[in-house]
Amino acid sequence: MADRSRPAALLAGLVFLLISVLPAAAAPPASPLPPPLVFEAPSALAPVAGRLRALGPGNLSAAMRLLGLSEPGPPIRVILAREGSDLARNVPPWIAGYALGDAGLVVLFPGRQPSYPETSMAELLNHEVAHVLIARATGGRPLPRFWNEGLAMAAAGDWSLEDRTRIALASLRGRDLSVEDLDRLFAGGPGEVAGAYALSFAFVEDVLSRWGPGAPAAILAGVARGLSFEEAFRRATGTPLATAAADFAKRETFWYRWLPLLTSSVTLWIGITFLALWAGGRRRARTAAIHRRWAEEEEAHRQAEAVADTTGDSGDPGDPGDPVN
Repeated sequence: MADRSRPAALLAGLVFLLISVLPAAAAPPASPLPPPLVFEAPSALAPVAGRLRALGPGNLSAAMRLLGLSEPGPPIRVILAREGSDLARNVPPWIAGYALGDAGLVVLFPGRQPSYPETSMAELLNHEVAHVLIARATGGRPLPRFWNEGLAMAAAGDWSLEDRTRIALASLRGRDLSVEDLDRLFAGGPGEVAGAYALSFAFVEDVLSRWGPGAPAAILAGVARGLSFEEAFRRATGTPLATAAADFAKRETFWYRWLPLLTSSVTLWIGITFLALWAGGRRRARTAAIHRRWAEEEEAHRQAEAVADTTGDSGDPGDPGDPVN
């Protein structure tokens, strides 16, 4: 009897062990805590600071997972500066904010209108904080501008149909889409800079789709260990950067080049115009056919009347020209 009870006891113990272990194993990993943001602003900009503070950390935890950061690090200072201040005096007027990653500092100018890829102070704040997190993930070591900006857009969630449209416009102008040229585009005019942002993000998205969500973190970790960006990229993906760039340029076809045009408002109005012209042509053709039918019917009616008149004249019994026998 005791022998038969031993397997049952072992089975019960195994079930208890599984019940106690499986929930812990199935539980998703805890999201990393984002670093606190410490706002500093003059009294005139205190309402803006309050609104930004009320938004909370946003998607910083997701950004930290993307970048491979498990520790938040020290608080990030966010300074809101007025026009005419020392912080604003040495910054071009089209720049609404910047980050000093090594110092854990973000500077925003609420008096300026954010430019692409951000459209609001909240989006600009997320983007610049992402730069600070990227700097922490690399241990302060430098990155190519295109990768730093594209990764900041991915971490901050800056992506919309406008990005695809800008990529399409850059492609249709014959722009070389090789990522080696993107850093030079950032030094160009506003249109080139906007295209550089969009293309940089598109390349980062291509890396994510090809090598998975862990690829950016692996690349940043390699840079943090002292590898060059090119070597860190090769080790993380198994592909040289130049090859990945060339493959990206080849795949940048329908979605980034033609679909934005097909879905743009300009194309929509062109389509509506052609449709209106086609419909107008059909309407004019139908009207002309109706007019021709009316003309034919009128001509047939006139001919019938002419025949009837001729027949009536020759058969009239009172006609003096008709002889009587």
